[in-house]
Amino acid sequence: MNTIINVIPEYVITAVVSTAIFCALTYAKNLIHARALHAKTAQSKELWSFIEQVADTAVSSLVNAQMTGDAKFNQATTIVQDALNKQGFKNVDVKAIESAVQAAYEKSDLTGSTVEDPVKVAIQTAPNRANDLMKEAN
Repeated sequence: MNTIINVIPEYVITAVVSTAIFCALTYAKNLIHARALHAKTAQSKELWSFIEQVADTAVSSLVNAQMTGDAKFNQATTIVQDALNKQGFKNVDVKAIESAVQAAYEKSDLTGSTVEDPVKVAIQTAPNRANDLMKEAN
């Protein structure tokens, strides 16, 4: 009986230490997973930013080219793919590249769009509260 009473604290200590180690490992695993996910998200964001910059440059370089719109689009897409391949990005989806080129095309002088940005129009026509406050102060 005396030996059983002496062994119980050892079992309790072993169980507590084992539980603490298990919890610490689970926390570390979740922390590492969250960090890896954040790094992957940041890397994807930087890649998309790079694709947009290259697409803007490619479309801008073709503004005055004597080509049809489809030919300019295909040429810009090829330029972006080549730039990505040179930088080591081999697995970029063609649809993503085409989307970036399309977005760059819509922002460029090639579209000839006269439609104003609705947000800018709203800002310009909105009453300026700061001016009202200045009038009240005087």
